[in-house]
Amino acid sequence: MAGYVSYRHAYELVLANGEEPTAAALVPLTVDGLIFAASLTALETARRGGKTPVLARFALGLGVTASITANVTHGLGHGLAGALVAGWPAVALILVFELLLTAVARPVLLPGVGTRGADVPGPVSEASDVPVESGTEGDSGSLGSFDHLLAQAEDIFGGELAAGHRPSIRAIRAALSIGQPKARRVQAYLDAVLAERSQSHKLS
Repeated sequence: MAGYVSYRHAYELVLANGEEPTAAALVPLTVDGLIFAASLTALETARRGGKTPVLARFALGLGVTASITANVTHGLGHGLAGALVAGWPAVALILVFELLLTAVARPVLLPGVGTRGADVPGPVSEASDVPVESGTEGDSGSLGSFDHLLAQAEDIFGGELAAGHRPSIRAIRAALSIGQPKARRVQAYLDAVLAERSQSHKLS
C-alpha cells in the first residue's frame, strides 16, 4: 500500500513537470532501484565483516532523499500538512524495506558452529593454504556421521594425542578432507580428549 502511494506521488510529480507518461512511469523505479541496490550492497558487506562502501552510502542517501523529496513536493500544494501526509508513505516504505532486508540477512545459528558463514573461535593462520574440494564440507555420504568423523580423527591423531600434542587445523583438514569450520570442531573435540587424558595422568 505504501509502495503504491509513494510511486503514484512520484509518477504524478514527474508527469506534471513535463515528462511523457512512459518516462514518468519509469523515473520512480530508478529511485527505488537505487535504494534496493545500495541496501543489498551495504548488507552483504556487513555480513562479510567489512565497511559499507562510500558509493553505497551515497547511493542509499541519494535514493532516500529523492524518494522523500518527491513525495513531500507532491503534497506541498496542500500546505505543510499535505506535505507531511504525502511524504509519510515514502518514509514508511523505506523503513519497511530496510527492516525486511535486515531480517532476511540475519545470520542463522547452527549448533556448535555459531552463525552461518562464521567459524568457531580458534587458530586460523595455519589453515588458510589447505585446498578443500568443493562439496566435501558437510558431505555425510563420504564421512558418515559427525560422531564417526570424531572417532576417525581420534584414531588418526592418537599418536600425537598420546604425546600431548595438539593436531593443527591444517593437519586435520588434510587428513579428513574437510573444510575449516568442521576442522575446528574436530580440533575442539581433540582438545577435550587431550585435556581429559592429561587430567587422568595427573590423578594417577
